[in-house]
Amino acid sequence: MSTPSSKSASKKPLIYGAVVALAAGLLGYASYAATGPKDSGSAASSSVAEAGDDPSADVYAGLAGLARRDAGDKLAQGRTDAPVVLIEYADFKCGYCGVFARDTEPALIKKYVQDGTLRIEWRNFPIFGEESEAAARAAWAAGQQDRFWEFHRAAYAEGAKEKGFGKDRLKELAGQAGVKDLARFVRDTDGAAAAEAVRADQEQGYGIGATSTPSFLINGRPVAGAQPMETFTRAIEAAAEAEKTKDTKDAKDAEGTQDSEGAKDTAK
Repeated sequence: MSTPSSKSASKKPLIYGAVVALAAGLLGYASYAATGPKDSGSAASSSVAEAGDDPSADVYAGLAGLARRDAGDKLAQGRTDAPVVLIEYADFKCGYCGVFARDTEPALIKKYVQDGTLRIEWRNFPIFGEESEAAARAAWAAGQQDRFWEFHRAAYAEGAKEKGFGKDRLKELAGQAGVKDLARFVRDTDGAAAAEAVRADQEQGYGIGATSTPSFLINGRPVAGAQPMETFTRAIEAAAEAEKTKDTKDAKDAEGTQDSEGAKDTAK
């Protein structure tokens, strides 16, 4: 897990309401879980999987509401009605973000995004200075030409971050990503819309208490760091099962309400 410079870390979390304000503590616990004991009986290893019975369920629900589920979101992939949404707050200069992008995310896409279970929504969370900010804006700009994920793959390729993210390098990455209009890409990267989009993502990350990258929310449940595949599998399947149970309960409640209304009509 990568942490920001003292300048970035000093930013105060923004508050999105009383429920979401508690997220800082949850992410702190998730950070502990990321580095705590790994034996199967430890609280750290099971914290995400068993979150459905956690007394902080209202907090998870509040954080789940941060999912945009916008069909026009260029920085997302997967069905907008997927039962599980994974939000990732990451920095292109973060080595651990690269590990997740190369080693874990492709497997999650193949296993869960392609079958409609999972939606992945990216949030630019640049915390390592000017090059981080520039890469985030460039990624957004690539997205305006529907090449965000290709840019993401190029920027997180093995050894890519060591070459830096100067202007010429970002343009080179855009070319590798298949961005067709490079002149527009440069304009968009330097434009106010890119800066505003990155700022909004960054403030959301600080607002929920994220202070390191990568940080994740899986239907509102925090996961900190580039955890092993099994951690994400456990969290995604637990969240999907929770949604299935909720849908079943809602259907039974609706059926019960209809039966009750029918009985009242008969009595009349």
